[in-house]
Amino acid sequence: MSQGDSNPAAIPHAAEDIQGDDRWMSQHNRFVLDCKDKEPDVLFVGDSMVQLMQQYEVKIWRELFSPLHALNFGIGGDTTRHVLWRLKNGELENIKPKVIVVWVGTNNHENTAEEVAGGIEAIVQLINTRQPQAKIIVLGLLPRGEKPNPLRQKNAKVNQLLKVALPKLANVQLLDTDGGFVHSDGAISCHDMFDFLHLTGGGYAKICKPLHELIMQLLEETPEEKQTTIA
Repeated sequence: MSQGDSNPAAIPHAAEDIQGDDRWMSQHNRFVLDCKDKEPDVLFVGDSMVQLMQQYEVKIWRELFSPLHALNFGIGGDTTRHVLWRLKNGELENIKPKVIVVWVGTNNHENTAEEVAGGIEAIVQLINTRQPQAKIIVLGLLPRGEKPNPLRQKNAKVNQLLKVALPKLANVQLLDTDGGFVHSDGAISCHDMFDFLHLTGGGYAKICKPLHELIMQLLEETPEEKQTTIA
């Protein structure tokens, strides 16, 4: 798997201000301020899949994740490079979350599956360095497109690579996001993904319920580990 300076997907880089309104940096700066003002137990970081979890599906976020003192640091269009840059520039400072959820990679259009997986692995390694107490959940990349296509195949390959790579790292596990989105004929329904990429409420429910269960499990394990350490 491609990592380090030879892997463009693992090199931190701020998003280009293509539209000229500096919204990406404004969002990042707001997240940095949140780190100074709030004390999250759970941190979500990633692209629009994370962002829309709170903004589009407010009910799911309010019922499942808000009670867990969660912060949502999702920005639409982000790649592994952008998330790495954000995490290296303030979004992991002044907080000490118990669980960090990472969901990014589907926007890495210019990278190979190996590079994308390496970029996600670099994010996990950075979190382990900056937040060693945190348990990390990496969400697998969703299938995309109404019918079978190269990008769907690429995302599936990224997931396969992560299944091999992540068990070698500390404090991380991969959560399968299959959810039965691909039907027997190879098609994805607009009832699950309204644009065949982003999730509907029903689609988010398929992901967020098992995610919530895993987060709760990790949160319950944390005090026991601390108690064992003290003893």
